[in-house]
Amino acid sequence: MAEEKTALITGANKGIGFETARQLGKLGFRILLGARDGDRGRISAAALEKEGIHAEFILLDVTNQRTIDDAAGVIGRNYGSLDVLINNAAIYIDGGDPPSRIPLSVLKETFETNFFGVFAVTTAMLPLLRKSAAGRIVNVSSGQGSLTRNSSPNTSSLLQLAYNSSKSALNALTIQFAREFRDSSLKINAAAPGFTATDMNQGRGTRTVRQASVVIVRLATLDERGPSGGFFEDSGEVPW
Repeated sequence: MAEEKTALITGANKGIGFETARQLGKLGFRILLGARDGDRGRISAAALEKEGIHAEFILLDVTNQRTIDDAAGVIGRNYGSLDVLINNAAIYIDGGDPPSRIPLSVLKETFETNFFGVFAVTTAMLPLLRKSAAGRIVNVSSGQGSLTRNSSPNTSSLLQLAYNSSKSALNALTIQFAREFRDSSLKINAAAPGFTATDMNQGRGTRTVRQASVVIVRLATLDERGPSGGFFEDSGEVPW
């Protein structure tokens, strides 16, 4: 890359976020590794540095507005702009309960991270992204958030109201922001990484984090002809 670009990834100290950081770092990006745990974040950033990747830990809890504002301030002072934002941080706490038995607290806690956290981080970083010549936002969603797939008679989607609906809401957010900025150079898309083996599912996923990162990296590095306001997996577009 002719000029080092800066990418902020939330929830990047492990799993898909960490692998995405590694792959973007190999492409020459400066990685701002967002994590809410300082010790884990610094260890992960150091691991990337050992691979020759320019990585820095930045304290960022997507449910804590103070850390979000502080992170935006640090990025603005140190770099002046932000080229890529990957909203990766998410939780899954449904616990296998059917929709009628999920406590309201589980819905609220899930949306606090998976939806409101993305909104808070995105709005805080937008001024920096708009200073980039080609800002990119990738919202890490899930095929489980596809209303089309969930409503199909032959669906394989699971009954997990909190997680699935939070990702459907994230998809709606993606569309709305993309429409707002459709006349700018900013591109905003949602990615479905697939059923990936991570701590979120106790390693039961059938895909590797390397496989999961491919679509995210592709959307993060779109050129000016690339789409905005879409929902994508490895094989192409995902139906809303």
